[in-house]
Amino acid sequence: MSRRLIIRPEAETDIVEAAIWYEGRERGLGLEVTSEIHAAMARASQNPLAYLLLRERPHVRRILVHRFPYRMFYIVRADAIIVFAVLHAAQHERHWKRLHS
Repeated sequence: MSRRLIIRPEAETDIVEAAIWYEGRERGLGLEVTSEIHAAMARASQNPLAYLLLRERPHVRRILVHRFPYRMFYIVRADAIIVFAVLHAAQHERHWKRLHS
């Protein structure tokens, strides 16, 4: 069964903020970080249970973004994968818990 991918507005905001920050450092880098985040989403969609389990209920997992210090947090449901946060590694993991309490 394939699951649909849902990206919460908070995660979209995280992605846009990362892209803006990197683009301000070097032209084209914003697109690269966005591309790597979307690649992490694709990996999570292909094998959602393969990544670090952080919480059983709801079923929260974390995947690392390649090349950039970001972590993507998502919930696995029978019919969907819900991405609810994309955080820089410098942000403490408790931040995602506040987002999804």
